[in-house]
Amino acid sequence: MKKYLRYMTVALMACTSGNMLAQELNTAYYTENYLYRHNINPAFENEDSYLSVPVVGNVNVGMMGNFGYEELVRENPLYPDRSNKKMTSFLNPYLKEPLKGFASGENKINGEMKVTVLSMGFKKWNGYNTVELNMRGQANVNVPYKLFQFASEARNNKYDIGDISMAAQAFSEISFGHSRQYDDKWRFGAKVKLLVGLADAQVTMEDVMADLSDANKWKIRADAESHVSKSGFKYLSKTKTYNHSAETYQHINDVEVGGLGVSGFGAAIDLGAVYKFNEDLVLSAAVRDLGGILWTSDFFASNDVKSFVFDGFHDVSADSSSPDKLDYKADNYANQLLDFANLRDKGDNGSRITGIGATLTAGMEYTIPTYRILKVGLNGTAKLNGPYTWSEVRLGGNISPVKWFDGALSLAVNNYTANFGFLANFHGKHANFFIGMDRLLGKVSSEFIPLSSNGNIVVGLNILL
Repeated sequence: MKKYLRYMTVALMACTSGNMLAQELNTAYYTENYLYRHNINPAFENEDSYLSVPVVGNVNVGMMGNFGYEELVRENPLYPDRSNKKMTSFLNPYLKEPLKGFASGENKINGEMKVTVLSMGFKKWNGYNTVELNMRGQANVNVPYKLFQFASEARNNKYDIGDISMAAQAFSEISFGHSRQYDDKWRFGAKVKLLVGLADAQVTMEDVMADLSDANKWKIRADAESHVSKSGFKYLSKTKTYNHSAETYQHINDVEVGGLGVSGFGAAIDLGAVYKFNEDLVLSAAVRDLGGILWTSDFFASNDVKSFVFDGFHDVSADSSSPDKLDYKADNYANQLLDFANLRDKGDNGSRITGIGATLTAGMEYTIPTYRILKVGLNGTAKLNGPYTWSEVRLGGNISPVKWFDGALSLAVNNYTANFGFLANFHGKHANFFIGMDRLLGKVSSEFIPLSSNGNIVVGLNILL
């Protein structure tokens, strides 16, 4: 089972370089002393010049989605009488509601991370300037409800499962930003980003169907493709034979990931504007990550035979006292389910271009005239990323009760759920430390795995110049 999971989760190799593509801390949208507001809108400036502490100046890790660990892993109804395992998967046939929590349509998870290796901001050339080196990336999964239904039930029935997709990307960026005041109303800013691609992987399975009407022979149909761009990557194949036929062919069953290396180059820009309507009301908008990466390779795989047949499941037993234990059966059957892909190595197709996911933001900020240390605002964000596109609207407030501290709270509604966020920003004479969340982490498992797929944390330590 592990070798299949390695292939199906090759997208997560982005994590080894440092993320997945990060949403900035939108709770800090109206916190003027938050040093990294220029990452939300390049037209924003800072009062102070700064230099980040290497690697820990701005660390952003999180995920968002509508299903997660608590849907996939459940309390074992056989524990402790018939099993010594306290937890089990949703595939356990003894669960009363195995599909509880899964969305009836598409089930999505978007993972995100960003690590600022080095950043600095300073006033010069009639404006505010920033220089940054970041490690970035993203990992996304989109799975229809009917796949979980099929995996859980596996009855003698027909399942029109639909489309399954997974993608990931890792890259580093060097950015140069500049913002300046145009007149007493307008301020504009822009960033130019040079991108170095580290890895990109996309796996899609379209029009997946499973006909289990015959318990002895299952008919599977899928139009599957895999594109991987990464130095040192290789598909590994073996000769495959199905019991119903003497036919044999080369079938991908594993991958060789290789080490970290440069796999492509690209560029992107950020553009932003701020309009000061009056002393109390400020409007702003920006577009970020408008660009892409030219990858030097495209290791392509597809299934030539869209429909095929293999033996169905036999002798399913969930009783841990039986010779064929549930864990062994589940592992064996999972291998068969992953044969849906039926992929065959097509070699390196050469270069290809992918986007990095453009983000649109817009905001409206209002300072309370009778209590000017308090600001309230409304801002919206839309991440344009194909099947993994999402958007949110966030209402927040920021208070600056003393010179060395800012606090912010926010409430957001996005495609998946509603979230609370906060920011605590400490800025003394020579140092700045901040910690915040757009999505509170919530409960975690005993292994400290978040039960929900919604949560993030942003933390940073910087030197004020």
